[in-house]
Amino acid sequence: MSIYKLSFKNLNRRKLRSALTMLGIIIGVTALVVLMGIGSGMTSYMKGQTESIMGDVTIMNSSAAAYMGSTGDSYLSKESVAKIKNMSQIYDIKEETQFTSTIDRMPIIVVGMSDWNQIKINGTPGVVISKSIVDQFGYKIGSNITIKDKKLTVTGITNEGGFGMGIIFLNTSQALPLNDDKVSSITASTKKDPEVVKKEIEAQVDDVSALTKSDFTKQIDDIMSGITLFVGAIASIALLVGVISIINIMLVNVSERTREIGVLKAIGFTNREILGSILMEAGLLGLIGAVIGLIIAALLLELGIIYLAPQLNMEGVTLVQMLPLWLVVGVIVGSAVLSVLAGLYPAWRASRLNVVEALRYE
Repeated sequence: MSIYKLSFKNLNRRKLRSALTMLGIIIGVTALVVLMGIGSGMTSYMKGQTESIMGDVTIMNSSAAAYMGSTGDSYLSKESVAKIKNMSQIYDIKEETQFTSTIDRMPIIVVGMSDWNQIKINGTPGVVISKSIVDQFGYKIGSNITIKDKKLTVTGITNEGGFGMGIIFLNTSQALPLNDDKVSSITASTKKDPEVVKKEIEAQVDDVSALTKSDFTKQIDDIMSGITLFVGAIASIALLVGVISIINIMLVNVSERTREIGVLKAIGFTNREILGSILMEAGLLGLIGAVIGLIIAALLLELGIIYLAPQLNMEGVTLVQMLPLWLVVGVIVGSAVLSVLAGLYPAWRASRLNVVEALRYE
């Protein structure tokens, strides 16, 4: 009998024990893959959205460019706007503005929109309010709202916004006069390499910073990688518990099979073959548990895409984005390797058993 058949036989004859041992691995892998998959999917989706809706460069006041999503506290000066518009190396120039205000004491952000493809709307573009405002005041399409003494008619509703603050999206042509024609940022396409144009803009126009698509995606990577690493570390605790259970079970198995191991040695099995058999048994527990955990995680993520993604305005996210190849391979290989390492001491102990003492063991 080969060590491979022996390993499978040992797993098969203790089905319940093997299943309970794998359960720890399954739970750990499922938790790890789901949490890291959500982070990976959100990162891919956000980067894809950024690349599809942004211009080649985004120009902001240098004090506002230090963080993404300026709330309009720092604006481009009129001189800077004029210089940027006259630059020959950029085209398709779009002014953006946003500012804070209130509606009946509720804080809101007013965003001037030049590209309505950035948000999903129930209704038509023009004056689009977030669902948080609808929930607070009961507004609907056709209702009148007042922003800075300007009466506007609601044309659409979006799920964007929340966290106690409402958002109102207006055409940029409407928003600019309400904000005294102050420009928060300018997006534009470039006639040559965006990185080169970025440096030229910052050299020719004072007190501005230019960001390319790659700058924004790098910021997204930095933010999401930290979050993903944190939740991954928490989920890894569950996987570690499963791996520790393998050590315990393999020690019990070796103790119960002491006489059997003595017989195997007596009929010619070497220490190396005994060691390999126990390690393979431990590795199989981790490998099978990881595969089952991945399947369960994939089903949970797919259910999330079907039922939760539309509510979060992330309908474009796919299972491939949530389960990249590196995550699938890493989890399977990692679980198998950790399980083999967990079985190392029990396997070494089994291989060192004295044949005579093992045969006498009751």
